[in-house]
Amino acid sequence: MTPSVRVDEISVTPIAGALGAEIGGVDLGADINDIDVATIRQALLDHCVIFFRDQDFDTAAHKRLALKFGDIFVHPFFFSDDPGVVTIVREPGDTRIVGEDWHSDTAMMAEPPLGAILLALDVPEFGGDTMFANQYLAYDALSDGMKRMLAPLKAVQSDRLVAGPGAAERSASRATKARTGPDWTETISYHPVIRTHPETKRKCLYVNHSYSVGIEGMTEAESQPLLDYLMDWGHRPEFTCRFRWRPGSVAFWDNRCSKHIAVDDVSDARRVMRRVQIAGDRPY
Repeated sequence: MTPSVRVDEISVTPIAGALGAEIGGVDLGADINDIDVATIRQALLDHCVIFFRDQDFDTAAHKRLALKFGDIFVHPFFFSDDPGVVTIVREPGDTRIVGEDWHSDTAMMAEPPLGAILLALDVPEFGGDTMFANQYLAYDALSDGMKRMLAPLKAVQSDRLVAGPGAAERSASRATKARTGPDWTETISYHPVIRTHPETKRKCLYVNHSYSVGIEGMTEAESQPLLDYLMDWGHRPEFTCRFRWRPGSVAFWDNRCSKHIAVDDVSDARRVMRRVQIAGDRPY
């Protein structure tokens, strides 16, 4: 485990053995300088997901922050009044929530997001945590034989499980709606089951429950047992961390090497989160 370190006035303190670090000494709503951006980016590369407390910034500042790390990614199937910004709301009585399965964001895109910056605006007194899983560790812990077998394979990534007609009941049961009507068309991409991170050059597992629907060259029935094994393997407890939200908390995750899930354990409280995603590149 990397010890807590201080670079200039920014502190980086790991929160778990597998991944995750809390960053202190920075106001994300300010126009942070290039040195701070480089420190935050390195912490993200080192820990896969980083967290900040007691932050307060508006939508314009949220977008300005994201632009320090890349172009803004516009989500293809969530409704939003401001392109590039998604407000995720859970109302009391909702029976489904956004992010209720282990997933990497919008993996069906030809160029999935680099990552996302999520700010808690209104959260329950307890519950509604988010868990993250390190997909470097998930790959490293596979047997050599499994690594060899997976190396040439590509997963079929589709959004049909989370948008479109097949997701109509899921969307209707929650406050945050996805596109399920005639304006929706399925998006499919073929991405390596084992991808190489473009910055760290480390290999990681890249399949998930929300988007991975098959293996290229196999039927879905043939693919499913292997996918089921890999998707569940990828969030073994020893690969994970758990973050408890407070108003003003921020999570910034690297979507290229981590998965996450919203823990659906509170139904009688409102939860409002604002998210901006950062554009990425094609997995290889």
